[in-house]
Amino acid sequence: MEDAFITLSFISEGIYKDKGSRFLSFAYPVKTETDVKKHLDTIAKRYYDAAHRCYAYILGAPETTYRSYDDGEPNHSAGDPILGQIRSKGLTDSLVVVVRYFGGTKLGVGGLMNAYKTAASLALEANEVKKVLFKKSVRVQFDYADTAEVMRVISQYSMEISCQRFTDTCDWSLDCLAREAPTAAERLQLIPSVQLTWQTTDPDSLDPEA
Repeated sequence: MEDAFITLSFISEGIYKDKGSRFLSFAYPVKTETDVKKHLDTIAKRYYDAAHRCYAYILGAPETTYRSYDDGEPNHSAGDPILGQIRSKGLTDSLVVVVRYFGGTKLGVGGLMNAYKTAASLALEANEVKKVLFKKSVRVQFDYADTAEVMRVISQYSMEISCQRFTDTCDWSLDCLAREAPTAAERLQLIPSVQLTWQTTDPDSLDPEA
């Protein structure tokens, strides 16, 4: 299993011009299709008068969901070149939108493919990629008497305590590298009072048992 995936750090923009047409490009880090829809809705409202609003995105690591959309341009002349740029940089959890204002001169399919590819590339080049570690979150409940032993496991596997709740027992949420999660879980379960529950609220996490 790989330890990390590559995604975008922030929102970035680019612009490309060809024969009077303007291609405004935007690159976004996203985690879910809800994030994608939010950005697309914003673009639709802001650039309501544009001729075309084409896009592509990839979600999941490894890639599990992707889509490209031509928005009225000839088939595969817009969305696919945008998608190709995202893939060429090894990115996931990334959305690129290219807005076209028609300049009066047709570019042909080849010209369109080059324009959308170039515009997408410019937005991506204006960004910075970041490496995100695959992590798994687990809820650990245990008796106070076993705190020292739990802490030893946390230290051994460089786990992070993301949440602590104290009632009659200790109730903690821990994050660790996904590839080490099964071994860390086995070690924790050797402690008599420990009860484990894998958490799936983090869309970036991978289930080490999958």
